[in-house]
Amino acid sequence: MSPTTPAPDTASDSLARWLAGRRDTDLAATLRARPDLVVPPPASMNVLASRAQQRASVFRAADELDTAAFGIIEVLARLGAMDTPVSRAAVLDEVSGRISARNVDRILSTLRSLLLVWGSTDELRLVAAAVDAVPWRVGRTGDVTGPSRQELDDLLAALPPEQRSILDTLSRTSPIGRTRDAAADTPADRPVQKLLAAGLLFRIDDETVELPHRVGQALRDDAPFDPAALAPPRAPKPTRSTADVNATAAGAALELLRHCEDVLDILGAQPAPVLKAGGLGVRELHRIGKAVGLDDDETALVVEVLAGAGLIARGLPDPPTPGDDDHWAPTTATDAWLASSPAYRWAVLAGAWLDLPRRPWLIGRRDQNDKPVAALSDEVKSPTAARDRRLLLDVLSDVPAAGTDVADLRAAAAWRRPRWAGRFDTTSVVETVREATTLGLVAHGMLASPGKALLHGGDAEAEMAAVLPEPVDYVLVQADLTVVAPGPLVPELGERIALVADVESAGAATVYRIGDSSIRRALDAGLGASDLHGLFATHSRTPVPQSLTYLIDDVARRHGRLRAGVATSFVRADDPALLTEVLSAPVAATLALRAVAPTVAISQAPLAKVLTELRTAGFAPAGEDASGAIVDLRPRGARVAMPRARARYAGPTAPSDEQLDTLVRTLRAGDRAEAATPTASARGDGSRSGGAATLALLQLAVHGKRSVTLGYVDAQGVATRRIVDPVSVGGGQVQAFDPATGSVRSFVLHRVTSVALVD
Repeated sequence: MSPTTPAPDTASDSLARWLAGRRDTDLAATLRARPDLVVPPPASMNVLASRAQQRASVFRAADELDTAAFGIIEVLARLGAMDTPVSRAAVLDEVSGRISARNVDRILSTLRSLLLVWGSTDELRLVAAAVDAVPWRVGRTGDVTGPSRQELDDLLAALPPEQRSILDTLSRTSPIGRTRDAAADTPADRPVQKLLAAGLLFRIDDETVELPHRVGQALRDDAPFDPAALAPPRAPKPTRSTADVNATAAGAALELLRHCEDVLDILGAQPAPVLKAGGLGVRELHRIGKAVGLDDDETALVVEVLAGAGLIARGLPDPPTPGDDDHWAPTTATDAWLASSPAYRWAVLAGAWLDLPRRPWLIGRRDQNDKPVAALSDEVKSPTAARDRRLLLDVLSDVPAAGTDVADLRAAAAWRRPRWAGRFDTTSVVETVREATTLGLVAHGMLASPGKALLHGGDAEAEMAAVLPEPVDYVLVQADLTVVAPGPLVPELGERIALVADVESAGAATVYRIGDSSIRRALDAGLGASDLHGLFATHSRTPVPQSLTYLIDDVARRHGRLRAGVATSFVRADDPALLTEVLSAPVAATLALRAVAPTVAISQAPLAKVLTELRTAGFAPAGEDASGAIVDLRPRGARVAMPRARARYAGPTAPSDEQLDTLVRTLRAGDRAEAATPTASARGDGSRSGGAATLALLQLAVHGKRSVTLGYVDAQGVATRRIVDPVSVGGGQVQAFDPATGSVRSFVLHRVTSVALVD
């Protein structure tokens, strides 16, 4: 009998041996970088090596690589590193003059930690699936240089339909095409020959052509980047100082807060019905925007951010609206948010937008059925929105958009994440920057300091508090009955001014307008004429004009001459003639008012309705309590319950340090179990004899203090093999010391699949 020839090593076997020789800290770094490899926990290095080469897992790891890393992968692929070892020196020769040796070493270290490259410095190997992850064809034909993107766009736009159709097909499928028209002796008037002559196709042989990478980018409107560029695009110099950027961002943040407060007030006063398909209707969106003074795009962003922050939600409002349908209204968290500092309120909104798994700028655009996309609908969802948003902001911190072409920003983003390049079309980049500017994260095309803190996990609230103008405790009252607040007002003064005046314009300074209705609003809230005179006398840095004094006195004189209380409701007046006038008006019939004295009438209508109807009829009643004092009866606004936070899947979570330590020990134990030489074994096959043999072998190990290789299937169905030291057997369980965890574990006997004594 001839001796058995051992099977040759596979790539997985070689990778497993290399992994086994790695330090524990290196293994932990790899498992941290690729958390999908540990779910479920791998039983041995062989299992880990097999998972690390699976296409889906490799593609997930490659998503975070930049163009330079893919360039090194391409070099390794051309040198044949999938099949044979390649030296670092050979890689450096290939990229000489394009990237420094230090950066090559940094990239190789990253690729090793991701298990896309493995082996020693002189024996580098490449995981085969990594070649497929490269976002361009490895070994492409021809030079990547050529006309600019704009020139290329113009050239493509001028193509006849038959030529454009060929290019479109190749851009959507594979860049390699088969055709009989590629031969040199083909008539020059054939479409393929014209495309070859124009440099829009490359000829590989007489029957094969290739679509150049740059042409494919232009056809798909991908963000332009050069696959041969191993260095990032050069960043332009900042066009504005940090102080200018922060000041402008702070102004935008204050404007955002004002708009959000206004939207919450509007939805509190009149909740918006939820569409049958979910979302907020176009008509309701326009109603809200018109009341706030925003266009539909701006309103859509505000409501999406408020919903993302948990400040508005769908539900049954309290107090209830007519019917039993769900409405969009402020949540019960709104009041606490409104009472917080401006910096905190901004941080809540900005953080919600940054991690929002939606694209608000899609709202109002046409969907595939040619219907407008509704705000707060499922059509706005996007699993990649938050990742793209973070990347663009990170690019903006180095590549200011101000003074640069949008194409430069797209190119910089695509260079950093070339596998995402198809998502960085002009519209998405422009709209994302616009949203970030509205949120106060970006100003003048540059990332402001609070934005940097939010992006990189710093104290964004503190950064915004530092750049917001200090609250002021004074205003400037003008002769035309406007009030100018030269900065954000201290909370108490801001609340009083908002009560007695309406915002006319906002920005770094806010302009308010005082009128009859605004003064009446303050009087309705319980303030008297003397309170209003004192407010302006105390807090105005300019003389209070006589016209304002006269206006306050005139409105106050007419206000409250009529009083309403609870009978169900009553109406009283010091002047009998005034009550007679009310009883003679149509509103008396509406409210079913009945006189019970010359100066008192009663009604069965609720007090709030009595006040509203009398004011609509042109009277100026004031609400009073049992003591006769004027009270603020303004409703707080509708509220809905806070929705339960939905878990957002953002991919596998990186294991903790403690979990990594356990995983590495488990891998080592699995390798020892596979390498151990069994002297006696039993297999648990579910039969009575198999179970008896397993039990007998475990009892033998306990009495002899022997180690065993234990095969086991846990409650999740995950099979493992490990070396353990049985301590006791009984009650359907075996207690054994597990070196991988450093503790005694219980194994249910009917889940044991095999037992083997180890020498």
